Amino acid sequence: MRPILPIPVLLAWAVLLCGGTYVVTARSDAATATDGPSQQDITALKERFRRPDGVPHPKANPATPEKVTLGKALFFDPRLSRSGSVSCATCHNPSLGWSDGLTRAVGFGMVLLPRRTPPMRNLAWGSAFQWDGRADSLEAQARMPITAPDEMNMSMDLVVERLKAVPGYAPLFREAFGDEEPISARNVTAALAAFQRTLVSGKAPFDRWIEGEEAALGADARRGFALFTGKANCAACHSGWRFTDDSFHDIGLKAGDDLGRGKFAPPSVTAMRYAFKTPSLRDLRMQGPYMHDGQLGSLDAVIEHYVEGGERRPSLSFEMKPVALSTQERRDLTAFLESLAADPAALTLPHLP
Repeated sequence: MRPILPIPVLLAWAVLLCGGTYVVTARSDAATATDGPSQQDITALKERFRRPDGVPHPKANPATPEKVTLGKALFFDPRLSRSGSVSCATCHNPSLGWSDGLTRAVGFGMVLLPRRTPPMRNLAWGSAFQWDGRADSLEAQARMPITAPDEMNMSMDLVVERLKAVPGYAPLFREAFGDEEPISARNVTAALAAFQRTLVSGKAPFDRWIEGEEAALGADARRGFALFTGKANCAACHSGWRFTDDSFHDIGLKAGDDLGRGKFAPPSVTAMRYAFKTPSLRDLRMQGPYMHDGQLGSLDAVIEHYVEGGERRPSLSFEMKPVALSTQERRDLTAFLESLAADPAALTLPHLP
């Protein structure tokens, strides 16, 4: 004779089979089932993550097809580096999610740099750039790796000199900027920034679900979204359609000498010590590495880090608190993150002058 299971257990099984959530109230032993947030709550949550229409461009550097074409050529041209062998695309490789897949970037003379190469998509909506936010525009950011001694190791004067020596660049600059001093450091960075603003994530399953295609997300990813915006509190920092608040947080990683944003903040601003920019989760490379210095090699390690709450220190973000997640909840979070990836877009490499 088979044992008779308690009613709460039977109810739990029945609810799980129907895709719901099993809840035992704190006021009684009664077992109830819930579908999670109400439809009204889900609709409001969806609006917080809906993709915007169009791509913003600053008035000081409006986009034109000619400017973008020029910027694309410059982005892939190794002549912008002192060695003549490294381009922007060397580290920001479109085949590797506009990053390089390495734990930490490799710079001029094969020097291992202290930070990981960040991906390049969706930067048109950004307000501060680099892991420490020291660039306040994409135009300013474009100059930094070119002139950094441990990266491309060039001066902008030498960049301009080299480009002027290439006959094919003169007409490209004229078409993009007109006849008045077309080849200049300012126009180089303006063209690079204009091209970078065109690098936008494609429509992912999550976006189709936001738009009303319920079948675009499986039950596990929908549960993951509920965790992401609720119990796990991921959305406190990974907010908006790009899943970043464009801000800086110390999340309690193992610390070294790199103070991150803290290098540019007064010593009294404790919260900025070891604080780094919140990365977007769009088109996340599921195989890692992760964090500003690649110190977490797998997504499991990332989730475990947040479960434990990070190293306790005065600068630790107040959002960082330990959270208990079951094995199934971790799988659901992963399923949700997978739903943020779009199919890779076709890219035609430029013909360099």
